[in-house]
Amino acid sequence: MEYNPSDHPRASTIFLSKSQTDVSVPNKREQEVGQPLWKNPSNEVREKRKSLYINHHHGGPVRRKYSSCSTIFLDDSTVSQPNLKYTIKCVALAIYYHIKNRDIDGRMLLDIFDEKLHPLSKSEVPSDYDKHDPEQKQIYRFVRTLFSAAQLTAECAIVTLVYLERLLTYAEIDICPANWKRIVLGAILLASKVWDDQAVWNVDYCQILKDITVEDMNELERQFLELLQFNINVPSSVYAKYYFDLRSLAEANNLSFPLEPLSRDKAQKLEAISRLCDDKYKDLKKLAKKRSVSADNLAVVRWCPAIIS
Repeated sequence: MEYNPSDHPRASTIFLSKSQTDVSVPNKREQEVGQPLWKNPSNEVREKRKSLYINHHHGGPVRRKYSSCSTIFLDDSTVSQPNLKYTIKCVALAIYYHIKNRDIDGRMLLDIFDEKLHPLSKSEVPSDYDKHDPEQKQIYRFVRTLFSAAQLTAECAIVTLVYLERLLTYAEIDICPANWKRIVLGAILLASKVWDDQAVWNVDYCQILKDITVEDMNELERQFLELLQFNINVPSSVYAKYYFDLRSLAEANNLSFPLEPLSRDKAQKLEAISRLCDDKYKDLKKLAKKRSVSADNLAVVRWCPAIIS
């Protein structure tokens, strides 16, 4: 049985697997034997994640202070409050590999994410808009613009990537040149409301992307939620896995991705909101029966820093 990486902490993240599918130059040992030395990608990813976790603790014995939630711990260096600029760079690189190494045959392209049908600006969409993969810098600029204007946090970027991979697996679609902007926008929109204390309303995104309508934003969010089957929960173990896999991606691409400490207050906040999660799903599903609904209407979700367990 294969687990969904956005739900299960032991399942390898899709972006890291895709980043490792590029053809690489054979190492010295491979040149000697005349063939590649194949490794188990899942095992390799897990060992890399474990190595990163261990190596980023300072010298001396590892000291863990467990809270009442068994999946959240406090120590000398943990996975909250990563640097915003480098986190966005790594998330943009993860999205780039998703697009670059998508299935060749392609999968279903949903209308709500098609930029030709739902353009983000009044500028004419090129006829070959679905033919050319975006560069990593283009993805970074798009994400950074939204995060800067909406004053979103680095944690929100990681949750955005979790929601993006959850959408791709639940809906069985690929992210491609025709839909990447709207998929990323939908993931950011939802992540900002779930994670940040001062979430951005849909109408605020219309001030950032000046040619998009509130109705379009509401419909994008509604369909995104439905495709996620209203599963907006991000277990702390899954969050940590995405964090360390982003660090692995950063290391492989010579990018910085520094650690900053997790405060006790933050950990307690994460525990508190996890207890509200199940009840709020029910409210969200009821509200979503109305076509124009958005998570703006779910007050408790708007102020929550995270839904995490």
